[in-house]
Amino acid sequence: MKILIIGASGQVGHQLMTLSKKEGHGPIGAYASHPEDGLIHLDLRSPADCEQRILEIRPDAVLCVGAMTNVELCETEAALAHLINVEGPLACARAADKLGAKFVYFSTEYVFDGRNGPYTEESPINPLNVYGRSKADAEIALRREHPSALIVRTTVVYGFDRLGKNFVYQLLARAKKGEPMRVPNDQVSSPTYNEDLALGTLRLIEKRASGVFHITGPDILDRFAFAQVVCEVYGLNPALLQAVTTSEFKQRAARPLKAGLLISKLINATGFRPRGHRQGLEAMKQRMVEAGTL
Repeated sequence: MKILIIGASGQVGHQLMTLSKKEGHGPIGAYASHPEDGLIHLDLRSPADCEQRILEIRPDAVLCVGAMTNVELCETEAALAHLINVEGPLACARAADKLGAKFVYFSTEYVFDGRNGPYTEESPINPLNVYGRSKADAEIALRREHPSALIVRTTVVYGFDRLGKNFVYQLLARAKKGEPMRVPNDQVSSPTYNEDLALGTLRLIEKRASGVFHITGPDILDRFAFAQVVCEVYGLNPALLQAVTTSEFKQRAARPLKAGLLISKLINATGFRPRGHRQGLEAMKQRMVEAGTL
């Protein structure tokens, strides 16, 4: 397949590019703000341009990984969040439909309120913040206007990343400086190894799946417990971790607390089983060693 990956410079997009090449597809990567050799420029803030560019490229599948994911910034820039997370992707979906191409949208567990997790794909959504609302709005519009689209929900994504932007890298950076790190012990979720997120997505595309699927790790635990395992795998001093409640951060955006995503639908549809968080962290560590970054 000729696959266009929007957001290819990020950690998930990079994994999708790498695995697509390994599996014999022809991936074309696009970036918005992090230029990289071999990638084209495509900005979701310009929906009309996105639609026209996709029609010119004529891919067999369009994977929209790019998004405005800074939860706090979304609270103060709601219009921008709607443009990037809703209007831009919908324009891409329209172009995909015109070409008969598969469209894949990446969403989040933040479409849920975190009162009754973990959640299945059929659980009612009720976002608590602007970021979650923008993703929920996109999901609703896609299911109504583009029923053949595939919507992938995920959360707490970690793994090898050249930009070092995920939670594990933040913890490693703090530990290297000997600085303590406050970690919430009341946010329950499903840590997701980025390579498994990419693999699961490709398996669903191969099965011509549509509708909503969750792709996360199988384990459901709070952020502090996850951080403790990071310390074990990387040999860090766990005394640097400080367990706090989410309310102590005094953030603008409310977070879902009792969340997590169930993945039996993914397993039944593809047979693919993502790694647990300890196995994923060990794989991430090995990748960092191989890349000479650890």
